[in-house]
Amino acid sequence: MRVLATGAGLKLSTMKTSSVILALSATLAAASCGTQHKLNHIRSGEIRAGLVLPESGMPRSLGASIEDAPRDTLRIVDFEGHETLIMNAIRDEDGEMVATDKLSAAMVTARFRNLAERHGKVDLEFQVFVPKDMQDSRWQLRLDPDLYALSDSLRLDPVIITGLEFRKVQLKGYEHYQRFLDSIITDSTRFINRSALEVFLERNIPELYAFRCDSSYVSEEQFASAFGVTEQEAVDHYTYKMMKRWNRRRADRAPLMYRKYVKAPIISEGIRLDTVLQSDTGDFIYNYVQTINTTPSLRKVEIVMSGGIWEQDKKVYTVPRSDALTFYISSFAGLADNTERYRTKIIERKVEANTACYIEFPQGRWDVEPTLGNNPGELGRIKANIRELLVHETFALDSISVEAYASPEGSMRSNEALSARRARAASAFFAGYAAGVKDSLIRERGVIMDIHGRRMKPADNLPDISIKGRSGGENWRMLNALVASDTRLTGKDKAEYNTVYESIEDLDERERRMGKLSTYKYMRESLYPRLRIVKFNFYLHRKGMVKDTIHTTELDSVYMRGVQYLRDHEYEKALPILRPYKDYNSALACLALDRNKTAMEILSAMPPSARIDYLKAIVYAREGDDRLAVQHYLHACAREPSFIHRGNLDPEISALIRKYDLRLDNS
Repeated sequence: MRVLATGAGLKLSTMKTSSVILALSATLAAASCGTQHKLNHIRSGEIRAGLVLPESGMPRSLGASIEDAPRDTLRIVDFEGHETLIMNAIRDEDGEMVATDKLSAAMVTARFRNLAERHGKVDLEFQVFVPKDMQDSRWQLRLDPDLYALSDSLRLDPVIITGLEFRKVQLKGYEHYQRFLDSIITDSTRFINRSALEVFLERNIPELYAFRCDSSYVSEEQFASAFGVTEQEAVDHYTYKMMKRWNRRRADRAPLMYRKYVKAPIISEGIRLDTVLQSDTGDFIYNYVQTINTTPSLRKVEIVMSGGIWEQDKKVYTVPRSDALTFYISSFAGLADNTERYRTKIIERKVEANTACYIEFPQGRWDVEPTLGNNPGELGRIKANIRELLVHETFALDSISVEAYASPEGSMRSNEALSARRARAASAFFAGYAAGVKDSLIRERGVIMDIHGRRMKPADNLPDISIKGRSGGENWRMLNALVASDTRLTGKDKAEYNTVYESIEDLDERERRMGKLSTYKYMRESLYPRLRIVKFNFYLHRKGMVKDTIHTTELDSVYMRGVQYLRDHEYEKALPILRPYKDYNSALACLALDRNKTAMEILSAMPPSARIDYLKAIVYAREGDDRLAVQHYLHACAREPSFIHRGNLDPEISALIRKYDLRLDNS
């Protein structure tokens, strides 16, 4: 079997001699009986194309296969420190174990394989097998693998096997079609009777005829006004209209002629392979690899193949549906530890919350004016916070601290006094509001009287709220932040400001020097108003809580979210969450992403267990250390027999089981 070419990028060539065609026809006629006999032989069912599994080995993504590793005798240490020798061996016909270095066969007859998901994907490797007696130079085999997973199916890219004579006829059809396309006139000047047009112009319009040698540009309007006829009208009069209509009809027939000449189009897209075979002297085997994304519920994938044999545009045989190849998929997600993790939480009795608002004051004044500028919205927001805290089900409001700040213009002493007055004014304003809210809430609850008609104080009566104000002084800290984040100030502007700020400690002198900066006017107009803020600190306590602190446990939702990502095969999301915990699941996430060194560091720091030993066995197998890999696998199986079956699912371990005949289930 020799491969001549692929179906992409074909170049058409012309075959001229009729003797070649006659010779080819004679050859085909002589071979027709042989073709029919071969087709009958195929229809009998004795010859079938199908799917087979390639020689098993570790997936390419995991590096070198286990057969590449040194085949030494292993010295395994059990739990009690006793040494056991394990060698690469098989059972002879008498049941004895004998050392061997025998390689696996190229073809296997098994119809299923265990595969391990890695990085959320799995490679389905199989072979498309076509026996030599099913190939013919005049045929084209179109084989369609179908993938079945869960309740869905997917048609994979087909494999096309084209005989040499089949391809020659294909190319001949393209050549006929190309000749048809070449017969379509694309030059519109060929439809014009140029000689007759020139004679007419020379006799009747000599001035127009003179333009034939004039390269100057004449517009359509100038042409029509000079000669009483447009250029288009003159050309249309001497156009071969019948010839033009015939050519248009010919162009419209192009799709029909394509179907007539190209009976079997050459497909170059959406196929896995289009191979031209020169002869049928051997079996055809194509190694097919299909990568699919896995899901937590995906446990099994089946692949079957069907298709047909085509002789030009006729389907002469339907390839029956093949036996299914079954792939059982395992993943590291199945090894995840789903045990809920809890963390200790310290609950404080006293709680503090804070916010800031921008209360506008008239220049040099400190009275709170609710309608000035943006005050309605800002004051309304603070009022809403106070009311919410007064009726909160969990927290009780104890006190409020009000701290007012000023911008740096003016003297430091006057700004201190002004901000203090504004703080006291804001405190009084909101104290009055809080008292009003308190009274309204008490009225809503009604009055409780005892049996003697005396008014009783409700147990949940609202306490008096202490609101105190104090001066925050000039707000230089916020000015620094505003300058640093401002987009209109250049780097040079910011450097000049920082020099003044860092070199002068006296606040009045610093403000005076800033007044000399070129950016001072912009800062005073745009940044200074944002410095005049009032901060509110709300001091609360938890209702019904006596102790200052309580230690409790709660579900670690962050950790459990990482475990869920692990179970969902989203390892890239799971690892950043689980890595700080440095536990079994974090090591598992590292292994899923081939972070073997990090995984081993985590596992080595943990106490031995069946799961820990199993993961260590995988790491050592990836590193090519057969002795430690087998030793930890045997330890895992001794601690937990379920790992005997699990070992067959992971390629790193299953390769060791085959290599050293580790059939621990005595099968």
